[in-house]
Amino acid sequence: MAEKTLTRLDLAEAVHSQVGLSRNESAELVESVLSEVSDALVRGESVKISSFGTFSIRDKSARVGRNPKTGEEVPINPRRVLTFRPSHLMKDRVASGNKR
Repeated sequence: MAEKTLTRLDLAEAVHSQVGLSRNESAELVESVLSEVSDALVRGESVKISSFGTFSIRDKSARVGRNPKTGEEVPINPRRVLTFRPSHLMKDRVASGNKR
């Protein structure tokens, strides 16, 4: 399977070709949407995109980890992590190989 990464430019080009906005307007729209999503996540809010999935923040507490090489115990600080839970429609679409 070929490795392909979808970039902001690719998203802006898709908006340009499918919606008909100018390239600059398409790029600004993509930036605006991504900025709004990231700002909501920073505030601790969940972001649900229908038929796609839900992005949310999870607080992980401090714990003791172990260095697998030496076996030495190492403290792991508390932190916030980003999680994504795909919708059932997205799971089904990926499982079927994106057939429409």
